[in-house]
Amino acid sequence: MGNIYDGAFRTILNDCRQLIIPVINEIFGEQYTGDEKIEFYPNEHFIDQQDAADQERITDTNFAIIGRTKKKYHLECESSPPDGRMTIRLFEYDAQIALDEGEVTKETLTVTFPNTAVLYLRAYKKTPDKMRYVIITPGGTVQYDVPIMKVQAYSLDDIFEKRLLLLIPFYIFSHEKRFPEYNNNEEKLAELKAEYQDILIRLDKLEQQGIIGAFEKRTIIELSGDVIREIAQKYENVQKGVGDIMGGALIETEARVILNRGRKEGRLEGRQEGRKEIQEETARRMLKTGKLTIEEIAEYLGLSIADVERLAD
Repeated sequence: MGNIYDGAFRTILNDCRQLIIPVINEIFGEQYTGDEKIEFYPNEHFIDQQDAADQERITDTNFAIIGRTKKKYHLECESSPPDGRMTIRLFEYDAQIALDEGEVTKETLTVTFPNTAVLYLRAYKKTPDKMRYVIITPGGTVQYDVPIMKVQAYSLDDIFEKRLLLLIPFYIFSHEKRFPEYNNNEEKLAELKAEYQDILIRLDKLEQQGIIGAFEKRTIIELSGDVIREIAQKYENVQKGVGDIMGGALIETEARVILNRGRKEGRLEGRQEGRKEIQEETARRMLKTGKLTIEEIAEYLGLSIADVERLAD
């Protein structure tokens, strides 16, 4: 899988941990409330090989959710077609995770395999609904399923109703097959852009309701932009059209955080000039990006056009 997608997945999992809970509930049928503690473990594991150097394996994520009980989870994100190798690699990861935390008591080794699932960013005809491990041992056969979440199977309404916000950076995969059409048809591209405007509006509402914070919203927007730039490299109009929407929202989010902090500091210190300095610094950042006009920056920040023009000189 591309490093951009891999990095986006790991980033949102590690930086926005509470967004994991609804995804785990959806995949495994759990009933976590969101108040549980999430504990992450190292992603690097070494596979012991005879007569050869140990081979490093890096999992996408390895963590435990601690509520009434403690359960271990292992999630992988994949964009390539299934070919059987993923199942082998997945089992290697799981076995090593189990061994890393295994306990030996009076020559009895006890290992606990994690609850494992795979998020497929692209769904193909041969993409199954689950994988399966069948382990034949001298003491009997053990078998269990590894569920698969197909990101493209979830509509925007599904994502927001079920709070699967972790999937938003990868929502663009649902439109990938239509990129040539969007790239050559302004009307169709406008529909895609409107859909992403809707995403931003919904995220704003969730922030206003206190369901997510400014940091979580910013991270979702930033990673969405990263994924769009990567997946639409060959489609300039798509990349620029949708990418600019997310980039503009990112600037506004940053500006709002800075301004809110400035207002708070201004109230505490009774110094309106402090707020003005912050407004001007934000304006300089906006001017540098070239995404907004002088008039738009002035209106958004509450500055005069003359002030913004002065900063642009």
